Amino acid sequence: MTKKKNTLWKVLVAIVLAMLIGSWSGTDKTLFGVNLYSVFDLFGTLFLNALTLIVIPLVTSSIISGVAKMGGEKDFGRVGLKTFVYFIGTTLIAILIGLLFVQLFKPGITLAGKPLLADAGGAVEKIREDILSDKGPSFARVIMQIVPSNIIDAFASGNMLGLIFFSILFGYSISKIAERPASVLIHFFQGIFNAMIHVTHLILYLLPLGVFFLVAKAFATTTHGLSGLGYFFLSVISGLAFFLFIGLPLLLKFIGRVSPWKFFRAMYPALFTAFSTSSSSATLPVTLDCIEKRAGVSNRIASLVVPLGTSVNMSGSALYDLVAAMFVVQAYGVQLSFFTQFLVALLALITSIGIAGVPSGSLVAIIVILKTVGLPPEGIGLFIAVDRLLDMCRTTVNVFSDSTCALLVARSEGEQTFLIQKISPEK
Repeated sequence: MTKKKNTLWKVLVAIVLAMLIGSWSGTDKTLFGVNLYSVFDLFGTLFLNALTLIVIPLVTSSIISGVAKMGGEKDFGRVGLKTFVYFIGTTLIAILIGLLFVQLFKPGITLAGKPLLADAGGAVEKIREDILSDKGPSFARVIMQIVPSNIIDAFASGNMLGLIFFSILFGYSISKIAERPASVLIHFFQGIFNAMIHVTHLILYLLPLGVFFLVAKAFATTTHGLSGLGYFFLSVISGLAFFLFIGLPLLLKFIGRVSPWKFFRAMYPALFTAFSTSSSSATLPVTLDCIEKRAGVSNRIASLVVPLGTSVNMSGSALYDLVAAMFVVQAYGVQLSFFTQFLVALLALITSIGIAGVPSGSLVAIIVILKTVGLPPEGIGLFIAVDRLLDMCRTTVNVFSDSTCALLVARSEGEQTFLIQKISPEK
């Protein structure tokens, strides 16, 4: 815990320094004859390259091993299908709420009504032209990317849609072959996934430095950085709060037919743990204890739904990924068609599954989305300054969403959860 607090303080100091130095330097200031903006650009790009480096092996190994294990579960059957439906349903609701708030607050648009990066130079204009021209993500081009003709070429070109489709198909097929070869393949891809998580940890040791250079570059190229960050923060917090205090409680009341307030009381130890650790996986033992002993969900349901939700159901992260991606889209002044916005929402849904449980995994997920719609990964520099604090908030929402799904599945199976009796015994 001490190490996490030290890292948080280092990141916060790096953010403050980057804001001050970036705003002061602009794109013209030099130090000992070296242009400061070029230094920010160089080292910020190196950090981004390091993050991008892990995207393909991390996403593919995570999806393949996850789908293979899900498809092989003996108890998956009816309960598994209900679980999956609730996971997709809650995540979809979260994404739609995020889309509503990002369109309401428009964090990528300045108070003058211009895109945040309108004054950032010709490179932005070229990106905008490429997206709006035939180089952009047209319907036919996206559909063709989903089913690649050559999987090796898809790996080399970073075709994430094709890789996600192949990973789901391959993972499901592994679950249907003989037990011994299936076990070998599952362990192989799980090993790759665990190794890539370790690589991610190594890269994130440099997070304070990476944040400094990316934030400094962002503030050097725009005079509207603080207002954009403020509205972005407001968009995410409002969306998460609406989903947590209105969206999920409505599901609890009208589908689960339990008191949302009493369910909050049952789960508050897990929620506080999730907020302080920023990790659904680290919170898992507390979540299981709360959902079984304080809410009364059976171990049969809880032991399947909650651990699976920790890896698959990342509703808060999906909301954050969508708002962040749309923030970058607005900042570049790109008007997306309805289809492309639907594509961004779909990618937010899929990548929230594929990159679950990874520290700061949402940054990796957002890079995937930006690359797919043709925007540069360095767009994350616009909001990385507030990512750490929002990570704590979205993890809390993820844990409560998992718990809600577990309760809804239990109620659909006819279980009497004894939620009311567990918290406030009736006379």
